[in-house]
Amino acid sequence: MHRIAKFHFVSPAQFMTAMQEEYPKYTEEQIKEMYEALKLPKRATKGSAGYDFFAPFTFKLTPGETIKIPTGIRAEMQEDWVLQIYPRSGLGFKYRLQMNNTVGIIDSDYFFSDNEGHIFMKITNDSNEGKTVEIPAGTGFAQGIFMQYGITEDDDAEGIRNGGFGSTTK
Repeated sequence: MHRIAKFHFVSPAQFMTAMQEEYPKYTEEQIKEMYEALKLPKRATKGSAGYDFFAPFTFKLTPGETIKIPTGIRAEMQEDWVLQIYPRSGLGFKYRLQMNNTVGIIDSDYFFSDNEGHIFMKITNDSNEGKTVEIPAGTGFAQGIFMQYGITEDDDAEGIRNGGFGSTTK
């Protein structure tokens, strides 16, 4: 196994800002409590490829409903690696829980963005069986898998990232 990455928490201020923007219903005190209860992603078994990401708060999704989740997590990794994010297999199988961008891609340089590389996940309950999914705070809902990648021999990318979704094509 290659040891190529490390998970970190974003700062309390970054988490507070993200949560207040997405969920103004929560008080500062509630958000502080959520931050203190955050868990770093973790593999469940030594044979697991995926690192489970845990819900920072309880949420429920009815069929067709979507949620954007500030995880409070950032990933530091070697330059030629990427973190791919998927729903946990059981949730996808039982509820058709899906990532809105199909597979989340966390590039190695995202760690240095203005938002500290804060990983957000936008998921939808795409159940066609009328199933509602409820995820309690602290429960694994997504998984991240580190993958090494290559580049072409004539690659000349020199851009510097500062942002997340779509920031490199602006």
